[in-house]
This record gives sequence, C-alpha cells and structure tokens, in this order.
Amino acid sequence: MLRPFTRLHEPLAFVRQFTPNWFAMTMGTGVLAQVVAKVPVSFAGQLWLAEGLWLLTTLLFVLFSGLFAARLLLFRDTLWPMLDHPVQSMFLGAIPMGLVQVIAGLLLFAEPVYGQVVVQLDHGLWWLDLVLALGVALGVPYLMFTRQQHALEKLTGVWLLPIVAPEVAATGAAALAPHLAADQAQLLLSLGYVLWGLSLSLAFALIALVLLRLALHKLPDMDFAATSWLPLGPLATGCLGLLALGQAAPQAWHGTALQGAAELAEQLGLVGGLALWGAGFWWLVAASLFTRHYQRRELPFNLGWWGFTFPLGVFTLATFALQRLTGLQLFGWIGLLLALQLVLVWLLVMRRTLHGIWHGELFRAPCLSARGML
Repeated sequence: MLRPFTRLHEPLAFVRQFTPNWFAMTMGTGVLAQVVAKVPVSFAGQLWLAEGLWLLTTLLFVLFSGLFAARLLLFRDTLWPMLDHPVQSMFLGAIPMGLVQVIAGLLLFAEPVYGQVVVQLDHGLWWLDLVLALGVALGVPYLMFTRQQHALEKLTGVWLLPIVAPEVAATGAAALAPHLAADQAQLLLSLGYVLWGLSLSLAFALIALVLLRLALHKLPDMDFAATSWLPLGPLATGCLGLLALGQAAPQAWHGTALQGAAELAEQLGLVGGLALWGAGFWWLVAASLFTRHYQRRELPFNLGWWGFTFPLGVFTLATFALQRLTGLQLFGWIGLLLALQLVLVWLLVMRRTLHGIWHGELFRAPCLSARGML
C-alpha cells in the first residue's frame, strides 16, 4: 500500500522527498550499458541491449535532474537539511558521475550515427560535469569540516562519493579527447590528469581511514552493507582512467615537443593500471567476503544497494581494457565472470527498486525525517 505522501492529493510530496541517492541508479545502469557494449564475446542483440540500457540511463538522468531541480526550487527549506546530513550530502557526487555515463553513451552509440554534432554536445556536457564534480568534491568536504557531525565509528565508504566524481570526469575526458582537435584534446587530457590526481590521492587517504574503522569498529550496520563495495570504485576508476588517459595522450600531442612524454604516459599508464587493478582486486575479494557475512541475515533494501553495481562495473571495464592492451586471456576470463556477476546484481537491485517504488517504500528523505520535516 502506498504511503500517505505518495497519494494523489499530495502530488508534490514525492518531489519534496526526492534525494540524490536516486542518481546512483543512473551510475549502475550506465556502467552496465558500457560493459555490455565492450564485452569481448559477441552475441545476438548485443549493441541493441547496450544502447537500450544507455537510453534508460539517459531518461532516468533527465527525470531525476528535473525532480531534483523542482525540489530545490519549490521546497527551499529542504536544502540545508540535505547539505547538513552526513550521508545524504555524500550522494551529491552521484550526479556528475551519472552524467559521465550519459556522455560515454553518446560517444558509443550516438556519435557513429550523428557525427560531430554529438561530439560538440558531449564537449559541452563534459564542461558542465567538470563544474559539478569540482563543486561537489570541494563543497561537500567543506561542509564536513564546518557543519556536519561525524565520528570514526560511523565512517563508511560513502565518504568517497563526492571526491571520486572528478576521477570519473577524468575518464570522460579521456574518452572524448580522440574526437576533438589537438588543442582541445590536450586541454582535456591535462585537466584529466589533474582530476585523476586530485581524486585518487584523497581516495587513498579515505580508504586508509575506512580500513582503520573496520579494524577498530568492525563492519557497518546492515543498512550500510553496500558501502563495503565503494572503496573499489576509486581504485577501479583510477585504473581505467590511467589506462584511458595514457592511450589518448600520444594522438593529442603527436608532432609536438611533448610527444615523448605522451608516449611515456601511455607506457606508465599500463604499469600503473596493473598496479591499481591489483589493489582493486584485493578490495573486490574483501567486499565479497563482507557481503557474505551480511547475508547471514536478511539485508534491508535501500537505494544504497546501487552501490553494489557501479564499482563492480568500472572494475569490469578496467579488466576488459587490460585484456585488450596486454593480450592476456586471463583478464578476459576474469572480465567475463565479473560481467556476469554485474548483470545478476543489476537485475536483483532493479527488481527490488521497482518493488520499492510500487509499494512506496523508497519515497522518504532521511534528512527530512531526522529533522521531523515530513
């Protein structure tokens, strides 16, 4: 039965209760579209399935953006409760990361059909994503340091969401650069490396804190089970970003004084990518063991379950990239297993999400509940 605030006599109640957590759905669905498109084994309907998932991602992103903008315009009293909330505010990072999935899909599915028009659109969207990613990566930590209440025993991987956004934007820059003129590509790749370093350095610091918290206070509560997978995200994105930036650099700086450095960046990208893949593999195994531990009891569903999908999806993409660059079939087989796992997890989480939508169980903003503003 639907909750009272979702009934027709309160048509704007869902807008008021809309949270940025929903954008995690676009992250998980968008990365699945890329995995399906890039899986090294061809099958009937592969491109159609991948493009369909990307179209769903785009529709969801547009819908969620409209709902979020409506909340900010119509219910301005809900802004500061969201920004002050120690968990809800972190999911603001899902907005630019979801936008990168739209950008990547445009290059994969629309650019071959519509050409340069799509590239120009993508270029503009990337700059918008850059602004959003930096705003979140700088703004949310500032709120953490000045307004929000945190404690080590309550720390989870969700702290990584705002600072990983620039790293995801860096992968978008690497994908877009080969489609641009040399001067534009050089600018995007230079910024990509800056974003990559900004994000990954902070991510390593936070992952160390997460390990300390796990050692001292053990696993988080059942509601935060999916956060165990989030540290895999920056490690996998770091691997994929370094590989992609290195691959794009020689073309961008060909015939310039930095051509040698660009070729070196390509070689170092592969070495660094392998090292980061190894770090990610450790966390993949650890997160899988944590999940098995949680499964001894029934896990309560929430939108945070989408946190199971994106880190796994990016790690799968990084594994496929390493297989292409090294030619080692080991990475191909591991990637196929990860892709299958991602499909199964996505189907489970999507089914539970649709069930929650139908029964009105997901339409409640914790930041408003905490302040009695429902």
